[in-house]
Amino acid sequence: MRGEGAIPATTAIIGGKLKVGLNAEELEIMCKANGVGKVSRRDVAVYLATGKTGATTVATTMLIASLAGIRIFATGGIGGVHRGATETMDISADLQELAHTPVAVICAGAKSILDIGLTLEYLETMGVPVVGVDTDDFPAFYCRKSGFRVDYNAKDANEIARIIKTKWDVGLEGGALIANPIPKEYELDFDEMETVINRALSMAKEQGIHGKDTTPFLLAHIKDLTGGESLASNLQLAYNNARVASRIAVEYCKLP
Repeated sequence: MRGEGAIPATTAIIGGKLKVGLNAEELEIMCKANGVGKVSRRDVAVYLATGKTGATTVATTMLIASLAGIRIFATGGIGGVHRGATETMDISADLQELAHTPVAVICAGAKSILDIGLTLEYLETMGVPVVGVDTDDFPAFYCRKSGFRVDYNAKDANEIARIIKTKWDVGLEGGALIANPIPKEYELDFDEMETVINRALSMAKEQGIHGKDTTPFLLAHIKDLTGGESLASNLQLAYNNARVASRIAVEYCKLP
């Protein structure tokens, strides 16, 4: 990110305080699972009031970024409508945050474990623009294509910066989803990943995993089922998102 001319700032809640930009010691704390919770919007007040430490979801990171005046946020993939949500109503708070909080989220699409079609329908209903980074196809995290399309294919960082600035300049509420495909050399096979994901979903159902425990459970078991290959891809797509987000942030700051 620094190499692209941007300033990185990792978010977290540490000791009951919102943090934007962590030092080496704080980053080390966040990398250790013991005592570090998963904090979505509903948990923020509890963590602040009780002095707890937690890693922030997309929704909470957007909230903290907005409070700090930060407009551009890079992550791996957003949460969304889970498979089977017509029965479970398991829908990530990330989608509501995108509808209401003025932060652009650069990601490799929605996590492959989700119902991507319903996730995109939800975003459309809430008026969230889905902009592709030089792609017509909405990426599916480990895979460059999901079978669904983005709303608009933007060719470069300057065009994306102008789109999001224009949205906010005219007073439109909420953020924007910037869909950045994983680099081709790190992409995993879509059909193979569907088989792995369905197996992990069955394991979650058998073990009664639900709510905010679902995503970390599935990602951990997908990593095991792919022999670590999914983790390697996850890291590469995160690096790529950080690079692209940095370019967008630099172009955004140049705009009058």
